[in-house]
Amino acid sequence: MPLRNKIRAHPHPDRSSSQSRSTPPVTDSPWGPARIALTAFFAVDGFLFAAWVVRIPDVRRQVSASHSALGLALLCLSIGAVLTMPAVGRLCLRYGSRPVTVGSLALLSLAVLLPAHVHSVTSLGAALVLFGAGYGGANVAMNSAAVDLVAQLRRPVMPSFHAGYSFGGLLGTGVSGLLAGPLSTAWALALSGLLGMAVTVGAGVVLLRGPAAPPVVPGRSGGTEGGTEGGTGRASEAAGRADGDAGMDAGRDTGRGGATAAGAGRPSARLLVLLLGVTALCTAYGEGAIADWTTLHLTDDVHASSAVAATGYGAYAFAMAGGRIGGTWLSIRLGQTRLMLLGGLTAAAGMLVAALAPVAPLAIGGFVLVGLGLANLFPLAIARAGEAGGPQGVALASSLGYGGMLIGPVVIGFLADAAGLPLALTTVAVAATAAALLPLSVGRRFR
Repeated sequence: MPLRNKIRAHPHPDRSSSQSRSTPPVTDSPWGPARIALTAFFAVDGFLFAAWVVRIPDVRRQVSASHSALGLALLCLSIGAVLTMPAVGRLCLRYGSRPVTVGSLALLSLAVLLPAHVHSVTSLGAALVLFGAGYGGANVAMNSAAVDLVAQLRRPVMPSFHAGYSFGGLLGTGVSGLLAGPLSTAWALALSGLLGMAVTVGAGVVLLRGPAAPPVVPGRSGGTEGGTEGGTGRASEAAGRADGDAGMDAGRDTGRGGATAAGAGRPSARLLVLLLGVTALCTAYGEGAIADWTTLHLTDDVHASSAVAATGYGAYAFAMAGGRIGGTWLSIRLGQTRLMLLGGLTAAAGMLVAALAPVAPLAIGGFVLVGLGLANLFPLAIARAGEAGGPQGVALASSLGYGGMLIGPVVIGFLADAAGLPLALTTVAVAATAAALLPLSVGRRFR
């Protein structure tokens, strides 16, 4: 299988000496200790975030927040994440991504305890800044370590890491839903943090004792769309598509450096990256809205119990995990443009059902469609931005995408106070439709 991402010696002299200058031999088993440990980190990251999401209604009552005030508090989580990401990227370059992964997950495991002990919207916002710092740092460091490991294994295993995150979120919602009645918010989040710290220590020992994978400089992987759009299904195209899927998640490690792809400065390339960045923004807007408002919608508007409401986010997380597992296969069979179109329209239809359904089972079914539809939109947009503009393209598209995470909670919160949460959530359907249609223009320009 050809390796799209070429491994080069890192140009910075302050790079940790633990990074090997030569590529270690490929192991016979794709599930070595390092991959298992890193998958555990992705899973516990999803678990801790889901444990917080399920308890949002309880914390909202605890601080007596309106929808708009809660939206501003949730904005602090995104601000903490976005402000931390560039600094964590530099730490990964200096000390290596694996130690930074362990440190970030430790911070996240401690910060998840804080929201249960606040009694005002202001203190909740401060707690969520720390929680966001751990969450954003963990995502940058884990993806950076995963990109290096994908190159070392010479297998397109990146989707499995993100599926681990989704399944961790599913487990978190299930466990938190079961504990919603018997345990208080403080005890539930404390136990979640304890589990997170235990996994961090155990998986961290395995990850840090293993030989570090060489750093990867993402390169251009042009031509991934054309062959598969025709459905030829040749083995070389399948390998290229799979490696492209691995490379697309590398965009989430926010600026690991490297030379800009040829033509990145051309106006046409910048326009392509801008369109793809807006696609990522529309997708992230929907993902943020689902994470922050699903349980509130099901409890306040559909009048579901806390346990049933927890299954709403769990169903969404399970559907997204399944969509990501099948993402490589679908992009080979359908082509990226068709997959993004189908995914966006599916998410839009599902969101309308989830927002307007009068009963919980129908609303949860809508969230399943949203999860399936959104699963591959963001990573495919970031991957194609990298093809068009190299590392600078990935950085711009990622920044726009995370901008969607920033504005989503605030927009939904203020619209919910003005017109009700169900109507506010229909804006996710509008954003998903835009995310479905924009790649059509991008696809034509790629040809």
